[in-house]
Amino acid sequence: MPEGDTVYLTARNLDAALAGHELTRCDIRVPAFATVDLTGGIVERVDSRGKHLLMRIGAATIHSHLKMEGAWHLYRRGSAWRRPAFQARAVLETADWAAVGFSLGLLEVLPTATVDDELSYLGPDLLGADWDAAEAVRRVAAVPGRPIAVALADQGNLAGLGNEYVNELCFLRGLLPTRPVGEVPDLPGLIALAKRLITANRERVRTTTGDTRPGQRSWVFSRAELPCRRCGTAIRRGLLGRNELEQRITYWCPHCQT
Repeated sequence: MPEGDTVYLTARNLDAALAGHELTRCDIRVPAFATVDLTGGIVERVDSRGKHLLMRIGAATIHSHLKMEGAWHLYRRGSAWRRPAFQARAVLETADWAAVGFSLGLLEVLPTATVDDELSYLGPDLLGADWDAAEAVRRVAAVPGRPIAVALADQGNLAGLGNEYVNELCFLRGLLPTRPVGEVPDLPGLIALAKRLITANRERVRTTTGDTRPGQRSWVFSRAELPCRRCGTAIRRGLLGRNELEQRITYWCPHCQT
């Protein structure tokens, strides 16, 4: 599942391959931007902001969000793609590389000058150079009656956490996902743990247990009805969100989390 660490690594790999090089092909396959052609432009850099990926090409920036199923792949020119062509939403080529965006949940081309304004609603980026822990804590604490899992997942509070990290963080701190923010002890410590965890995972297979073997990487996420790794109690599963349209699956141990 793409979260901030996945997007960070994707941006780093795309930047290493494309930055400083001229686009020899630009094929945007979404109706609103199908006529955009940035061929001949120089890719200045590719970076991430939370779960958003930004390809800066002169006066234009290609902005994408992976959502649930999206991915950017890099291929040597002429190599076969690993996903079907009908899923491609963007094809960008240089003399050596082809960057293909598959099943992107969001793809748009913005004036580079407006990007900061467009993404100004995002909270501090956990993997950003300008990370501001105090501001993240302030934003999360602003609505004390809100469930902590909902507050952590809100990209307007801090940018980069998805449902997997939210569930795992609640377990690691012994918090029910429904615990009101105002009743969370040591909120700064929770935010600091989120920062350490996503930073540690940004260049490796994601794990919150410290074990990178398949099936051993998470404490509660996607482990409904399986025994808790700490106490053996069956992990439970539910739904939680800001509203009915934003319900997310939650996992918790009824013994270890209160």
